[in-house]
Amino acid sequence: MTEPIRHDQYEEPMRLALNAAREAADGGDVPVGAVLLDADGEVVLVDRNRREEFSDPTAHAEMLVLSRRARDLGDWRLNGHTLVVTLEPCPMCAGAAVWARLDRIVYGAADPKAGAAWSLYNIPQDRRLNHRIDLIEGILAEESGALLEDFFASRR
Repeated sequence: MTEPIRHDQYEEPMRLALNAAREAADGGDVPVGAVLLDADGEVVLVDRNRREEFSDPTAHAEMLVLSRRARDLGDWRLNGHTLVVTLEPCPMCAGAAVWARLDRIVYGAADPKAGAAWSLYNIPQDRRLNHRIDLIEGILAEESGALLEDFFASRR
């Protein structure tokens, strides 16, 4: 029998993601951080948005941890993995998570303008696709949202 999911088990990895998001902001990028957990719940990768640093529109935190883990394993299938991210994934990142066969996405703040894991779309659970992902939302959402609000307020 599988142990039930406890939402508090994702607070520590979300704090790691928040630290990475702060680093993104320090580098002039939108403060989003991502942590990838293996099937045992162990942290295997942490990264942040690096679009500005890499001059790459695909260098979202989620894409970076998924790509790196797949390369490290030599397999694009990341079954059993959980993606923990400070902001609800966009369509690109949600789609990549489906193609990578992740088990779960855990996110902090909702993204009403570009969110693709509930807000605008629900790509990870779209029954028309060949894989569906469990979603957990709202983990340390206030901290994640405040980080984004502060970043954009400082840019105005």
